[in-house]
Amino acid sequence: MTRNSPRAVLALTGTALFMIVLDNLIVASALPSIERSLNSPLSSAEWILDAYILSFAVLILTGAALGERFGRRRVFIAGLVIFTAASAAGALAANVGQLVAARAVQGAGSAILMPLTLTLLTNAFPAEKRGTALGIWSSIAGLGVAAGPVVGGLVTDALSWHWIFWINVPVGVAAILLSPRLLEESRGRREPIDLTGLALVSAGLLGVVYATVRGNDAGWLSASTVSAYVLGTLLLIAFVAFELRKEHPMLPMRLFRSARFSISNATGFLLHFAMFGAFLMVIQFLVEVRGESPVMSGVWTLPWTIMPFAISPIAGRIGQRTNAALPAAVGMALLGLGTLELATRLGASTTPLAMTPAMVAIGVGIGLTLPNLAALAMGSVPAADIGKASGTLSTARQVGSVVGVAVAVAILQASGPGVSHADTANGISHAFAVASVAAIAGSLLSLAIVPRVAAAIGAWRRPQAVAVEGADFRS
Repeated sequence: MTRNSPRAVLALTGTALFMIVLDNLIVASALPSIERSLNSPLSSAEWILDAYILSFAVLILTGAALGERFGRRRVFIAGLVIFTAASAAGALAANVGQLVAARAVQGAGSAILMPLTLTLLTNAFPAEKRGTALGIWSSIAGLGVAAGPVVGGLVTDALSWHWIFWINVPVGVAAILLSPRLLEESRGRREPIDLTGLALVSAGLLGVVYATVRGNDAGWLSASTVSAYVLGTLLLIAFVAFELRKEHPMLPMRLFRSARFSISNATGFLLHFAMFGAFLMVIQFLVEVRGESPVMSGVWTLPWTIMPFAISPIAGRIGQRTNAALPAAVGMALLGLGTLELATRLGASTTPLAMTPAMVAIGVGIGLTLPNLAALAMGSVPAADIGKASGTLSTARQVGSVVGVAVAVAILQASGPGVSHADTANGISHAFAVASVAAIAGSLLSLAIVPRVAAAIGAWRRPQAVAVEGADFRS
C-alpha cells in the first residue's frame, strides 16, 4: 500500500479504532478473575472499568486539539504509543492500584486516538467515496463494542486475564511502525493551543462523567454526586463563555450555528445513550435471567452485533446519494421500535430466540445511523475544522455511552432486581423503555433537518407568525 492511500488509512485507523473500542468493555467479563487474582474487593475492581471510561470521555477534545496543532499523524502515533505501553503495564500489574493506573493511561491513549481515526479517514477519502469509508469505520466501531465482553470471556477462560491486555501489544507495535510509512502528515488551522479552554472543558467533563459513573454506588442525591454535577456544569458553562470571547478557541461556538452539526451531535449522544444502555441490559437478561454464559450471550446477540457491520457501508452510500439525515432518522426509529418491542414483551420466560427480531431491527437501525451521523457532522464544517468536529462528535458519543449505562443500571437497581427473575426482567424492561424514548427523540431530531421536512416545518410556522402579527396589529 502506498502512503496515504485510502486503503492504508482505513486499515490503520480501523485497527486503532477496533482496539480502543474493544477495550471499553473487554475487562467486564474478566473482572471476577481479576478480583481473585489480585485479591481485590469488587468496589476496587470496578475502578478498572471506570478509570478507562473517565479518562477516555474527558480527554477526547484534548486529543483532537493536540492533533490539529502538532500534526494528526504525529499525535496519532503518540496515542498508539501511550495505549500500547499502558496495555503492557496493565498485563504486568501486580495489584489493583497499578492496574487502575494503567487503565487510566490506556483511556488517555484512546481519547487521543478516537477523534484522529475519524479525522484522518475523512481527510484521506474524496467526498464521493467518503460515505462508504465512514460506513466501514462505523461497522468496525460497532463490532469492537459487541466483541469486547465475548473476547474478554474467551481469552480469560483459555489463557488468563493478563492476555486481554497482551493482545494489544503486537497489534499496537505494528501500527506504530507502519503509521510513519503509510500516513501523510496533516494539520488544522495553525493556532496556539487554548490551554484555558482545555482545562475548563476537561475539568467540567470530569465532574459530570465522574458523577454519572459513580452515581449508582455513591447515591444520586449524595453530596459527592450532586457537588460533582454542579461543579462540572458550572465549569462547562464557563468554558462556553470563555470560548465565545477567545480569538482562537479550541471549539469554535460558530460550528453550532449549523443545525446539521448541532443535531448530529445531539443525536450521537442519544444513539449511544440508547445503544449502550440497551446492550448492557440484553447481556444482563441473558446472563442473570436466562443463565447463559458470556460466550453464549455473545452468540445470542449476534443479530444485534453483526447487522451494523453488514449495513453500515451500504448505509453510508445511501446517505451520500440522498441526504444523510434521512437514513439516520430511519435508523434511530428502528432502534426505538426494537427497544420498545423488548420493553413491552420481555419477561422471565422470554427465550433468546424470541428476542431475535427486535435485535435485528436494532442492529439495522444502528448500522443506518452511525455512518450518517459522522457524515452529517464532518460535512457541515469547513475542511480546516474537521478535527474539531471529530473531537466534538466523539465526546458527545462517549458521554452518551457513559450516561446511558449509568441510567440503565440505576433503573434496574430501582426496580428491585435480585428478588426473582421476574423482578429483574421487569427492571430491564423499564430500562429498554427509556432507551426507546431516547432513540425516538433522536429520530425526530434527525428528521427535522431532512430538507423536505424542514421546509414543511417552516411553512407550517410562517402562517402562524403572520396570524399573530395580524392579531397584534388589529388590537
